[in-house]
Amino acid sequence: MRIGIDKDVCIGAGQCALTAPSVFTQDDDGSSALLPGREDGGGDPLVREAARACPVQAITLHD
Repeated sequence: MRIGIDKDVCIGAGQCALTAPSVFTQDDDGSSALLPGREDGGGDPLVREAARACPVQAITLHD
């Protein structure tokens, strides 16, 4: 799975980082970011839930 984050849409709510902290973090501007080496989700079962939790749907998942 590949994870995409649309930085133009992200509002920095942080729901992704709260839901799947082993994959997502927030950068210095407060926008969502992927932790290094976690671009594929690393098999974390909470990645899909994190994408659903995004209030502006800035996270996309590609199988």
